[in-house]
Amino acid sequence: MESYDTLSEAITALRKQGYIEDFNLKRNYLACLNSDNEIMPEDFTIDKSFRFDVDEDPSDQAMLYAISSSKHGKKGVLVGGYGIYSDDLSNEMLAKLK
Repeated sequence: MESYDTLSEAITALRKQGYIEDFNLKRNYLACLNSDNEIMPEDFTIDKSFRFDVDEDPSDQAMLYAISSSKHGKKGVLVGGYGIYSDDLSNEMLAKLK
């Protein structure tokens, strides 16, 4: 199992594995930073996930997701704060990111 000490180390390693797209989390889809694609929850797979705890302060915790979408031919990463997902996300997105 892959393990990384820092978020930046993990992102660098995933980029080398082909996860080159940067995804942004929207209410009910992933937005591709480098294109106009909107990827719905049923159209992507979370291949790997990593949790980074800098210390016990929740604001210093992060999740990194390695995501692929065969439908859109994309592989990329999504970085988010751990546990900060709120009612702003659809139930489908919340379920997918658990």
